Amino acid sequence: MQPVKQLTKEQAIKAAQSEIWKDMTDQRIVQFQLFQSRLCMPFGEFHRAISAVLNRAVYTHEFGDSDALKAEFLGEKKPPTLEEIINMIPAEKRILIGDFEAEPSPEGSSEN
Repeated sequence: MQPVKQLTKEQAIKAAQSEIWKDMTDQRIVQFQLFQSRLCMPFGEFHRAISAVLNRAVYTHEFGDSDALKAEFLGEKKPPTLEEIINMIPAEKRILIGDFEAEPSPEGSSEN
């Protein structure tokens, strides 16, 4: 793919204010925004479109590695596994959230 002409800050603001993305397909939104260094539309619109185009949930922290998203979009790389997506988050910043309904062990129970 040829290098994309980057919009200036002023051009990116004008693009966002013009709501140009409203007339674009999801494919075109991703093709345009993914290769721009400046956000030219509401992030939520871009996030929704890239999830639709890649046909998977794209987690917010994945945008920190735009090269990987570009490679996936261009068909040069397979989608990451859930484990790979989780491992993009530094171990010290990971928080496990779940629905834990296991019965407490008798020794570990503090209930009376």
